[in-house]
Amino acid sequence: MITTPFTFPSFAKINWILRILGKRPDGYHEVVTVLQTISLKDELTIKLSENGPISFTCDDPTIPTGFRDNLVLKAVEFLMDGFQDYFGGEIELKKRIPAMGGLGGGSSNAAITLQAINKLWKGAYIDVEEFGPEDLGADVPFFLMGGRCAATGIGEVLRPLEDGPKQYLIVVTPNAKVSTAHAYAALNAPSLTTFDYVSILSSSLADLNSADSRQWPLRNDFERVIFEIEPEIERVKHALLDAGAWGALLAGSGSSVFGVFDNEAARDRGLENLRCEAGWRVFPCETISREEYVRAMNSSGIPLFTLS
Repeated sequence: MITTPFTFPSFAKINWILRILGKRPDGYHEVVTVLQTISLKDELTIKLSENGPISFTCDDPTIPTGFRDNLVLKAVEFLMDGFQDYFGGEIELKKRIPAMGGLGGGSSNAAITLQAINKLWKGAYIDVEEFGPEDLGADVPFFLMGGRCAATGIGEVLRPLEDGPKQYLIVVTPNAKVSTAHAYAALNAPSLTTFDYVSILSSSLADLNSADSRQWPLRNDFERVIFEIEPEIERVKHALLDAGAWGALLAGSGSSVFGVFDNEAARDRGLENLRCEAGWRVFPCETISREEYVRAMNSSGIPLFTLS
């Protein structure tokens, strides 16, 4: 076991496309989506010990700190069960990714915890096949890969995609919350598209491979229900477009919206228009390629990932 403390980045994600095809017999929803890691990130500091309790602290008081509700601690519990052994340690989370923002912060934290403790404790790599979406969430496998990926099923069947040109983004999280469960419950399943997801994915990916990002088919089927639940979130999308974004989209199933700008200068001009809004959290950021993701994960001194 390595008992030296290590600090790891834990990046957020956006969805370039999120299509909800319908509800499955198991209660989950069938989706087609394209996920992308972005530079907005939390920091996880992990220090293991041979014995003793696992302590978890976070600088955001809204984050739950119990094993039942916290994905970091659920990841620890999952590893203890898998190792059939117990260990102690201290985990500190510095939170910057807004909770319930649709940016995958909790799943990212869980994925990095899995990989980091697995390396620090056993010196091996996580076998993603060993856990399912019901264990920690469908987005966790994506954060064990990073970059840009297509996902089908309930989001857990991943297909790595070639990274596109770097995109300059502004992510805005207003003072409004929509839980993933509420968002899914608000969907009217009989009215959802029943087109074959392979056709949807193929046509969407053809456009995403274009170097001209303005041709990308930004679409999120959650927008119609979430904008109705929280009109303030829709106002964020319009504000991003008014600030110069060529496109804007709800991020996942949460309350954040991202805008895409032609270049860094255009993004910086947009920031000036958005930061005057009271109660909005505004984050300038960029897309992170798979190579950049792996390099960042390995920069702490413990190599967490390999680039395949």
